[in-house]
Formats: sequence, C-alpha cells, structure tokens
Amino acid sequence: MKHWNIGKRIGLTSAVLLVLLLAVGASTGGTEALRVLLQALPPNAPGLVIVQHMPEKFTANFADRLNQLCAITVKEAADGDSVIRGQALIAPGNKHTLLKRSGARYFVEVRDGPLVCRHRPSVDVLFRSTARYAGKNAVGVIMTGMGDDGARGMLEMKEAGAINVAQDEASCVVFGMPAEAIKLGGVDRVCSLQKIAAEVVRLCG
Repeated sequence: MKHWNIGKRIGLTSAVLLVLLLAVGASTGGTEALRVLLQALPPNAPGLVIVQHMPEKFTANFADRLNQLCAITVKEAADGDSVIRGQALIAPGNKHTLLKRSGARYFVEVRDGPLVCRHRPSVDVLFRSTARYAGKNAVGVIMTGMGDDGARGMLEMKEAGAINVAQDEASCVVFGMPAEAIKLGGVDRVCSLQKIAAEVVRLCG
C-alpha cells in the first residue's frame, strides 16, 4: 500500500499519512465546482465520497454526466459501495451518506434520517462519519455553498487528524460553507477552485 506524503500544514509539522479517501462537500455552485475538481484528478486518485446538495433523482444524472467527462469513475452512491481508488461516489438526493469501515475496507451507508443543517444529504453527516472511521487517513474538501453545513464536521475531521482544504472566496459562487469552516478552525489550507485538485494531489504524494 502506497504511503502518501503529507507536507507541512498550518501550525503543524510534516507527517506521513496513508490517504485512503477524500470527503467532499458542496452546495450552491457546487455542480460546476465539482466538475472542475473531478476532471483535474488523475485516474489513480484516492476514492472520493461527495455530498452535493441536490434534489432526489437529479444526482444519478449528475454522476453519469461527470462519469463521461472525468478520468476517474463517478457514480451515484449505493448502500454498501466500497470506497476505492479512482472512483467518486456521489450521495443520492434525499439520502444521508455516511462513511463506514470494516477491517481495511471503507464503504458507504446510504440511509434515511432527519434533516441535518437543513439538508439531506448533509455534509456534516458525511464529515462526522469520516472523522470517526477514517481520521488521519482522509482529506476533507469544502466548496462553494450557502449556510454552514459541513463546518462542524470538518472541525471534527481535523481534530481526528485529517487534512482539510477549503475553496477560497474569490472562486466561490457563495462563500458561506467554506467561510464557516474556516471560522471554526477546521481548515488547513485555502485554495482557488482551479488549484484544489493540484493541492489534493500534492498532499497525497
């Protein structure tokens, strides 16, 4: 298993981290932002689990469209799907998607549940489960979106040892979600949309 070198981050010394997955959250403006991010990732990128605030029945078409455009595989997440290198799983509309772990295998749980931060799927739900089950083996990315969904979960990820990246204000359609995550202290790096993929790849090796 390859060890991905994580360089220095804000206020922390350099470390070596086995990055097995990326947890990504986005809302308003996120469909285009995710296209830019995913198209720039190499075919062997760590597996991704993504929450994009989107209505039910729209996420499958969105995933199919991205799958045609990207070097990685993109699909709507189904309950029990493994998180594997070179594949992005997009949370279905109106379903929470959580990261789980069984031994060395990471997989997703797709389920009903109450709204969290006024959303289902919720970025906070994904990020909190990532903090619990992946910890330092994950990188978090929070992108353009209104409100504060994902901010608390991203802080939990950082406290569990993850490295977190936020999209900068200038490239966001709405800076709400990244701004709240930065304000809470859960973000290690802030990048423009066009540089997020390169930063993630750099962090992963």
